[in-house]
Amino acid sequence: MAQIFRVERTKNFTVMSNHHFKNKNLTLKAKGLFSLMLSLPDDWNYNMQGLATLSRDGIDSVRSAIKELEHHGYVERHRLRNEYGFYGDTEYIIRKFH
Repeated sequence: MAQIFRVERTKNFTVMSNHHFKNKNLTLKAKGLFSLMLSLPDDWNYNMQGLATLSRDGIDSVRSAIKELEHHGYVERHRLRNEYGFYGDTEYIIRKFH
C-alpha cells in the first residue's frame, strides 16, 4: 500500500512556478538560490552579502549562482549611477516564468 504525505499550507509558505525546477540547464545551487529569492518579500534589499547570510554558502558561491541565473534569463542585474555619475547600488530584476 502506498503512503500519501500531505503538507498543510496555512502560513509561511511560498507559491512559485515549477519552470526553474524543471530547467535541466540550471544547477541545484542556482535553482535553490532562485527559489530563495522568490520567497523573500518584494521590498527585500537584494545584495550578495545579504543573500549569503541566508545560507551556508559564501559570497563567491552566491555570485556564481547569480551569474548562472543571469545567463539563463532568470535574473537581470543593473549597476545604478548616483547623481555624480559614479556606480552605486545594484538593481536586481527577477523574472518569474509561468
